[in-house]
Amino acid sequence: MHNKITRFPLIMLAGLAVIYVSACSPRIATRGNAPEPEQLEQITVGESTKGDVTDILGSPSTIAAFDQNVWLYISKTTETVAFFEPETVQQKVVLISFDAGNRVEILSQYDLEDGKPVIPTDRVTPTAGREMTILQQLFGNLGRFSETK
Repeated sequence: MHNKITRFPLIMLAGLAVIYVSACSPRIATRGNAPEPEQLEQITVGESTKGDVTDILGSPSTIAAFDQNVWLYISKTTETVAFFEPETVQQKVVLISFDAGNRVEILSQYDLEDGKPVIPTDRVTPTAGREMTILQQLFGNLGRFSETK
């Protein structure tokens, strides 16, 4: 009898744990414009123009800042489980570069493995002046005002 009483809460706890874990299915989010391989096969290096590329793939995700002849089609798939940070599962970048005659010069594809991590620096840009506390800022101007004549 004593065994049944202690076993019941353990079975209930195990059942609740199974329900809790099964409820945490990942959320998958896909963002960006990912061209299909069949679409990319329609683009011919040296022959296809900007208009052809736009008709086949649509407008690019972004155009390079310093060269209007470099188009990028970027897509990213992330997976989020419960309250954890999203994890990038898949990332694709299609780079299309055009020559002076607006014909495709370069067509290349990059995956998540081709990317390089960017590590931000913790340096601070120095500014002119001195640092003041909030009280120094509030009371610093007391007595500085004079009557204009």
